[in-house]
Amino acid sequence: MQTVVIVVHLMIVVVLIGSVLLQKSEGGGLGMGGGAGFMSSRGTANLLTRTTAVLAAGFFLTSLFLSWYAGYNRQPSSIIGTGTPAQTQPAGAPSAPISTPTSGGILDSLKKADEAQQGRQAPSEPQAPKSQ
Repeated sequence: MQTVVIVVHLMIVVVLIGSVLLQKSEGGGLGMGGGAGFMSSRGTANLLTRTTAVLAAGFFLTSLFLSWYAGYNRQPSSIIGTGTPAQTQPAGAPSAPISTPTSGGILDSLKKADEAQQGRQAPSEPQAPKSQ
């Protein structure tokens, strides 16, 4: 059903573009004067105006239907997640549990977990890298 509506939508778009391009310019916005074209009668202008309005309404309705149909069966999901993710450790690393953050943020808890894995204290001051 969605494919049929998309095809109808695209056909409406093509005909709408054609009907807009066939209309007579009234303001001469691009420097193109009114002039006598092959479709210069007032009746044709009214027909094109009505056709454009009907096609615009069809475009609007098919757009709304496609957006509604895209979200019809979508289920809400939580970004937090319901289960606990499986944590994997490198093969040679000792297993040290990562503690939940009690104060500070997630970066503080990751820093503490990294210190516990490496078994050393964090330097109190920034240090220059040591050459080998």
